[in-house]
Amino acid sequence: MKRNQRTRMESREMLSFNDRIIEEFRANGGKVGGDFEGAPMLLLTTTGAKSGQARTSPLVYTQDGDRLVIIASNGGADSHPSWYFNLVANPLVTLEVGTETFQAKASVAEPDERRRLFDAQAELMPGFKDYETKTDRVIPVVTFERAS
Repeated sequence: MKRNQRTRMESREMLSFNDRIIEEFRANGGKVGGDFEGAPMLLLTTTGAKSGQARTSPLVYTQDGDRLVIIASNGGADSHPSWYFNLVANPLVTLEVGTETFQAKASVAEPDERRRLFDAQAELMPGFKDYETKTDRVIPVVTFERAS
């Protein structure tokens, strides 16, 4: 199988996986089972940078004061996840946390803050430390504040 065919197939499998998590999240008041059972999860809906279409991604998060924090790890891949490019282009997003849905403004953390926030989340979820060792890219950290 050619590399681009394998990449498209992996993308379809990930989409199907995410769709199942999104469905479970919404059906169970923000709770999911399996590998993510007990993990703090949110649904991030961005506007596609190229398509302009709404795109929803399930992601684990932490909190920093009133802000929510996510890491654009993409499982340690050498490229940023698609949702990251979407929120950089269109920082007004919709978040679903538990049973609450609200608009938020996304900001990419600057280097010093990024390190602090990344380390804090990696302490709670050690898998993020592994992701950082898998890639040469600096994995972005994104914060969200409720839109007024």
